[in-house]
Amino acid sequence: MKTLFNKLLGTWTLVELIEVPVNGGEITYPMGENPKGLIIYNPNGYMSAQIMDTHRENFYQEHWTNATPEEYTQEGSTYLAYSGPFKTDDEKQLVSHTMYISLFPNWTGQTQNRIVIFKDGFLHLESEKPFTSNSRLVTHKLTWKRV
Repeated sequence: MKTLFNKLLGTWTLVELIEVPVNGGEITYPMGENPKGLIIYNPNGYMSAQIMDTHRENFYQEHWTNATPEEYTQEGSTYLAYSGPFKTDDEKQLVSHTMYISLFPNWTGQTQNRIVIFKDGFLHLESEKPFTSNSRLVTHKLTWKRV
């Protein structure tokens, strides 16, 4: 039987990212309805996740160090990125991502678990613990397709 670790290995593209309220209510799309993303798991036990809203506007200047405060706000609020080691738990069907680096500084050094479900050729990752987003308790559900 193939381990969860081995099933995850490779590169996956994002199909969907939704926020699901724990107490019911409207599902939202924090990176828009057609986000772009990649998650890569390598055999050395490291992963990288990059997700963006496709409706990002280009900066006025060509170099990112010359951006306006508004451009930096857009940049940070429409992109999610982190990388680091990962571990799997076959019994619980969980993958743990340890954020060695992260665009969101609060996550640097954190380890977060994702519930893993393989269904119909897709990889589904769900945040294990709910969190507050726009004053609602939600979980993230992401659907990935192997490249």
